[in-house]
Amino acid sequence: MRASFLASRNLKEIVRDPISILLGLALPIAMLALFTQLGRQVPNAAFKIDNFAPAMIVFGFAFLTMFSAMLLAKDKESSFLLRLFASPLSSADYMTSYAAPMIPLALMQCVATFAIAFLLGMHISASVLLATAVLLPSAILAVGVGLLMGTLLTQNQISGVGSIYIVIVSIFGGAWMDLNLLGGVLASIAHALPFSHGLEAARAVFSGDLSSIIPHLIWVTAYAMVVFVLAAVAFRRRMRA
Repeated sequence: MRASFLASRNLKEIVRDPISILLGLALPIAMLALFTQLGRQVPNAAFKIDNFAPAMIVFGFAFLTMFSAMLLAKDKESSFLLRLFASPLSSADYMTSYAAPMIPLALMQCVATFAIAFLLGMHISASVLLATAVLLPSAILAVGVGLLMGTLLTQNQISGVGSIYIVIVSIFGGAWMDLNLLGGVLASIAHALPFSHGLEAARAVFSGDLSSIIPHLIWVTAYAMVVFVLAAVAFRRRMRA
């Protein structure tokens, strides 16, 4: 594939920043341990380990957004991409080369979080494999949002906008509360956004409600496709500029 050399280079850039990777893994795991313990003291279905483990994975995917956005923005501002524009790569090739190295990170987040969840009392079953597969569209969406941000924003702007994005994922993702408690317009917004659907698809795996997985996945996948198209179009315009 034409973009493979750039994807390999981007993976090396990610590996050179292990602190960020560890932070993206450690923070969701730490919060999983904290709120699982809290759930044992205060009965709350949201903090049940089978519900909260996938919630922390979806929350952790927000860090993939930051990783991909900062990597692309840094290359853009350092003129690295400007030199590459002379190559025969298309905008889709560029998007693929920046997205592909993020998928192993997403898998690492899933494996690490579920491993800790097992230690905290989660039942070990084959459902974890299906849940991991179901969560991948949410990871792809998170990376797509990062690529769109990296194309449109500078590194300094990403720091601020990215923080707002993480807050939005936290509030409207359904990790901390039943979204219906938001009431009215806020609940409608939460259900219209994709974050809660990715989480509900994973929760459906553990509850055995397999029939509800596909509708949630369709919602997340549609968002991911739209975001990647927008990112590719914005990137193509930058190439022509």
